[in-house]
Parts: sequence; C-alpha cells; structure tokens
Amino acid sequence: MKNIPQVKLGIVAVSRDCFPIELSHKRRTRVVAECKAKAVRIVEIKTIVENEKDALKALDEVRQAGVNALVLYLGNFGPEGPTTLLAQKFDGPVMFAAAAEETGEDLVGGRGDAYCGMLNASYSIGLRKLRPYIPEYPVGMPDEVADMIAGFIPVARIILGLKKLKIFGFGPRPQDFLACNAPIQPLFDLGVEIMENSELDLYDIFQKAKGDRAIKRVARDMAKELGSGNAYPDMLEKLAQYEVALTRFMEANLGASDYGIFANKCWPAYEHYFGFVPCYVNSRLATRGIPVSCEVDIYGALSEYMATCATQAPATLLDINNTVPYDMVKAHKKAVGGYKANDLFMGFHCGNTSSACLIGGGLKYQLIMHRLIEPDKAPDVTRGTLEGRIKIGDITIFRLQGTADALLRSYVAEGEVLDIDPQSFGGIGVFAVKEMGRFYRHVLIEKRFPHHTAIAFAHAGKALFAAVRMLGVEDIGFNRPSGVLYKHENPF
Repeated sequence: MKNIPQVKLGIVAVSRDCFPIELSHKRRTRVVAECKAKAVRIVEIKTIVENEKDALKALDEVRQAGVNALVLYLGNFGPEGPTTLLAQKFDGPVMFAAAAEETGEDLVGGRGDAYCGMLNASYSIGLRKLRPYIPEYPVGMPDEVADMIAGFIPVARIILGLKKLKIFGFGPRPQDFLACNAPIQPLFDLGVEIMENSELDLYDIFQKAKGDRAIKRVARDMAKELGSGNAYPDMLEKLAQYEVALTRFMEANLGASDYGIFANKCWPAYEHYFGFVPCYVNSRLATRGIPVSCEVDIYGALSEYMATCATQAPATLLDINNTVPYDMVKAHKKAVGGYKANDLFMGFHCGNTSSACLIGGGLKYQLIMHRLIEPDKAPDVTRGTLEGRIKIGDITIFRLQGTADALLRSYVAEGEVLDIDPQSFGGIGVFAVKEMGRFYRHVLIEKRFPHHTAIAFAHAGKALFAAVRMLGVEDIGFNRPSGVLYKHENPF
C-alpha cells in the first residue's frame, strides 16, 4: 500500500550519570539483537543520553538516519530531564520502555533501577505535556522489550499517517444523515488537512477525465478483478473514468500532505448525473489504502484510514445495521457458539468493501436506491455496487468521532464475522462482539455515535486504542465484560 507511511524505528538508550553507562549500552545492544531475531528493523543510535548535550547529539543522529518513530530505552534509572527533552524535540511518535534486572546474582554493580526511573520519567512527561506510547507493562527483559517495540509499529504508523493526511470531501453532508455532520475543527487539532468541495466540482473532474488514456487500462483491471462477477461489462469504462478522476484529483491536490482519502456524496442526485453508483470504485480505492466514505462521512473515512494503517490491509466502512433474527441464530447454533443473540448484528453497506474482504463478490445494483430513483424499471443508473458476503474471521469495529461541541470521542471493540449466510443484499455479514447489546446501549447510543463503523479485518484494538490515547482522546468506549458496569448502566 502506497497511501500509508513506512515506519523507520530508532532506539536511543539513556543513562543516569551515577549509574554505569555500560549497563545501558549492553542492554540496548541486547534489545537490538532481539529485534533483529524477531524481524523488527530498528536503527541503533550510538549516543547514550546522560545530559542535554547528549540529547541534542542523539537527536542529530536520529534525523540523519531518517528515523520517524523513536524508542527511548531506560537501560538504567535514566535522566528524566534530558530523556523527555529528546522526546519533546523529536518530531514523531515516541515510545518509552525500561530494562528489567537480569539476574539475582548481580544486584550490586549490575542493578539498573530502570523500574524506578520510569516513574520519574512519567512525571517529566507530564511536565512537558507529552503523549508518548507507553506499553501496558513497560519494563522487561530484552526479548520482552523487542515485543513491545513490535507492538509500537502499528501505533506509530497510525500517528504518522494522520500527521500527513488530507481528507477530500465532495458534497454537503446530507440532511438525512445528520450524524455524519460533525465539526472539522478537531481534524485540524490532529494535524489532518481537509479540502471540502461541492458535488459540482466532483462532476466537473469526472467530465474532464473523459478520454484519459488510463481509462481502458483501469477498465481491463476491473474486468480481471470481477471475473465471473462482472454482471455489467458495459459499465466498466464509466466506472473506470470515475476512478481515474478521483486518483488524478488526489495526486494534483495533496499539496503539503503525503496521504489522501475521500468523503463523498453518493446519492440520490449523484446517480442522475453520473449514471451509476460509485460503490465499486470506492471498494477498489480502499484496496489501495485510500478509503472513500459514503454520505460525506469525514470521520468515517478518517476511522477507516486509521484501521488501514493499523493492519496494513484494506478496511471498510459499514452500517451497524440490523439484528440477526432469532430463527437464524437457532438454525446456526454451531457457528454462533457461545455468543448470545444480542451479541450479534449484521454489518452492511451498499457495496464499498474491497473484493479481498468478500466471499463471492460481484457487480450488482443498489436495491434501496433502485426503489427510490428508478422504481418499476430495470436497474440502470443504480448499478455499480460490489456485493457479497463479508469474509469470515477476526474483525475490529472502530470509530473516532468529532462531537457537536468539537471534542473527540472514540470506541473500539474486537469480534469476528461468523460463518452464517446473511441471506440479504449488499456487502453484508453476521458480526459477533461479546456483550454487544450492552456496548450498543451504553457506548454507541449513550455517547451519540453515528451508524457507520470502520471495520479492520484483524484484531487491532490494542494499536487503535493506544493511538487514540496518544492523540489525547480521553473518552474511549470498549465492550466491557459481563459484570463490569458502564457508568450509567442500570445495576438492577
């Protein structure tokens, strides 16, 4: 994927000058060796930080090495002032970790007290108002620290992606989807750029793409991807023209940003002018790490992009759509397993999910739009969805949302797509999340989240939660286990 950042890690060891510097050097070398053994690429910065001059020297080495994500490693107690100064001056995500003591046979000259040093570092982190990544238990042996560093990579990728991201919006947010109408100030607070345009602008770039030499090549690629699911071969060149128009626009308008995503108006006027629904093109761009949210859902596109950065794989945006009928639950006892009926829901959208994430995807027409736009006629302008069952396996539902009062709020929950035929239309699957019923009531409804959720096709909750915390978001909902009450949950 070219639309997400590549993380280049560096590690800097720190040492308090009243402790042996050799201890930090030896321990850093062992962490780097363990990283290599685990195929975690990391640049070993030679300067060990004892004072502010060392911090500046290490920072210069970091920059020369092209490092964009930094691990600060307390090989011993460490000097909290210079350590956090380096974190403050480094322009990228920072992780803190500390060395555990290796053996009970060397607790005099070989004792580092990094366990204690992390406490002082945390206080200095607060003084400088920093938001680094600190693992759940940040003290460990070299192999354990290497695992912590591996866990930092997807978090760093999300943060780096947002720092250089631009969202292109086309069209006013629709009245019937006011939940998608959220303030954009928090986007600028995150460092995300936004460029809002009208539907007329979208139609203009589509018309200007006509005759582009890339259209036939893209149409051939579409035909190859669809295979036997290509029900409407006559549509491919129009769809390809739209894809070329969007990609050309993004290339021309990224400006100071490195990565781009879209939040586009897609109905009901759209179909009358463009002559198709854009869902299949949206699915193809998602495959390339360029989410295109429907209904001008800017925060939906942002959430989908964060899920893509977390997993380095296509994500999608679905409605948390409908309940699973009891007779279906009863008929699929084996697939349902230990889940309760209200742990289940159907995730659905018209057809924007990558073909890589579908079972038996094919080009179809959008049934709901067909009822509205061209009833009693054979489908024409409502053709263009990519429909099929969502693939079976692990998923994470996630959203970062701007609230009406311009604050940021988020949720994340892990689950799976079950091996149950949804027996319905669209890109759709039967999803299972433990305690979903309570999560639905006390997070999604209580916190006023809209109907769209980003779907990561992996368990990515740990990275997404950590990244959102690094962004300064305090209100992060998750599905609490049975017996652990939400703040306003009725205990009776």
